[in-house]
Amino acid sequence: MLSRPGAERGAGAARPAGSLPRRPRMCSGVGCFWALLSAALLAACASAFLSPAWLLPPGRAAASFGLLRRCAEAPRGCSGSAGPGRFGDIPSGSWQASAALCAGGGALLALGALLALVAVLLPAGACERRACTLAGYVQAAAVFIMASGLLVYPLGFNSATVKRFCENSDIYYAGDCQIGWGYMLAIVGVMLSVFLPFFAKYAPKEHISPTPIPTIL
Repeated sequence: MLSRPGAERGAGAARPAGSLPRRPRMCSGVGCFWALLSAALLAACASAFLSPAWLLPPGRAAASFGLLRRCAEAPRGCSGSAGPGRFGDIPSGSWQASAALCAGGGALLALGALLALVAVLLPAGACERRACTLAGYVQAAAVFIMASGLLVYPLGFNSATVKRFCENSDIYYAGDCQIGWGYMLAIVGVMLSVFLPFFAKYAPKEHISPTPIPTIL
């Protein structure tokens, strides 16, 4: 057996003389990717929610409908767009509920992206792990709320305003109208946001694996 001084000398010999202590990492690879993905999906969802191209009437109809905005001219040459002056001016109660849910979910998604940025800038430790956990819960809630808003939106296809431009439209059936890129972008953004809480779990710099690999003696 080695004596304690010998063991200490052996442990010290493992580190080269004059070597500098390892500098702490700015952020883990998963953490950096998580923060960038959170910001990118926030931008995509915000663009989708502000787009007037959620429901496109056929031909060169005089309007196109979005969640919060609507075009006053044909979708291909829409130079003037108008949002509802008041929340009550949104033409359908289902669209009002969808707008409220998507706006609330978008606000939570923005908060989650901010927490993700703060978490990757924090040093490794308990504060970083708490920030990542909180951001994951916030992003999970944002996904659930925004998905609910997207599911509620097609219920408004049977409103009188939509039927005036989209003949034979009904709940979850757009009739002669087409689903625009704004609604599709919102769906893709929410679907990709499902992965954010999973990345948040592995974002801390010193993540401890739930099933550690046994040390071979």
